[in-house]
Amino acid sequence: MHPQLRPQDIEVFTETICHYFLASTGEAAVIRSAYLLEQGGPILWNEFNGLIEVSGDYLGSICFSAPRALLSHVLLKSGESVFTDERHGDIVGEIANTLAGRARRHFGEGLGISTPQLLDYSITTFQPLAHSLPYAIPFLWHGYEANLVIHLETA
Repeated sequence: MHPQLRPQDIEVFTETICHYFLASTGEAAVIRSAYLLEQGGPILWNEFNGLIEVSGDYLGSICFSAPRALLSHVLLKSGESVFTDERHGDIVGEIANTLAGRARRHFGEGLGISTPQLLDYSITTFQPLAHSLPYAIPFLWHGYEANLVIHLETA
């Protein structure tokens, strides 16, 4: 049996996403209630999805999913004037990296993290590494909804 994440583990991710938006845009994200998904693997709800695979002492993935409009607004708040798919993908990768880096500090150096992969929600299939149920953490920022899907278990 692989243990589920504890509430304090989930809190690491909620605090990180709030801090990221506050630091990069001056406006914090509003976290909604985390819940268990009834199916495994990252759920790709939006146009832009950044996935980090986790190995080592833990197995699984961390996925950040956001709509184009949210990412365009983040770019605008950051002083950007170019809104290409590449720039949107850069922001998704940056957020996924931030989440994974914070997870490593929380779970320890035994947490191996991959470079972010950008997943296309319309064509990507993904085989989950973890067998436990993933947690979805929806949040709102500037009227847009985005999601984190945390799918981790001890190896």
